[in-house]
Amino acid sequence: METVTPPEQTTVQPLSKRLKHATREQHERVDHAIMTLRPFDDLEGYVRFLRVQYGFQQRCLPCYRHPQLADWIADLGPRCRYAAVVRDCQDLNVDAERQAKAKPLAAPTSEAASYLLGWLYVNEGSNLGAAFLFKRAAELGLSARYGARHLAPSDDGRGLHWRHFTQQLDAIALSEADIAQAVAGAKEAFAYVEAQARSLAR
Repeated sequence: METVTPPEQTTVQPLSKRLKHATREQHERVDHAIMTLRPFDDLEGYVRFLRVQYGFQQRCLPCYRHPQLADWIADLGPRCRYAAVVRDCQDLNVDAERQAKAKPLAAPTSEAASYLLGWLYVNEGSNLGAAFLFKRAAELGLSARYGARHLAPSDDGRGLHWRHFTQQLDAIALSEADIAQAVAGAKEAFAYVEAQARSLAR
């Protein structure tokens, strides 16, 4: 009896994993750049960090207002943290908008849905990783009601909030060209945060 060899099966890596792998080194550089701000030494350091966060959340607004992304991610609107970071700035009398306008870096540089998806991935991932930052901010007297709203966890918890996002992200049918765009967007988002942090470091 002839033995039939089954065809080789290829495993397609989920988009969230591909983005994580493609930006791993940048992610590490951003973490280091943020800590060079010494954000939890005192309120002065936290304000430097807050300015970076404001600029990033402001530039992520197109992600949360894009109709195609809203079709892909069902709970997109409530995930936006721009209003929270604005209130944090108001709490600490930080005029972050003036600084953001003084830095003319145009980002994101594409309005394509797949490109913005990369930016969205970075922003949502930063919320998952904010647990440590939120605890350190509490040591400065900051909280979900004062100065650190944008770092606070969602009502359903960070882990579930992230899993719900990645499940929706990985369910999107994208071409390889679209995936390349998403990777490029994620890399630009990390590059933006790193550049802003380094520009404010002492």
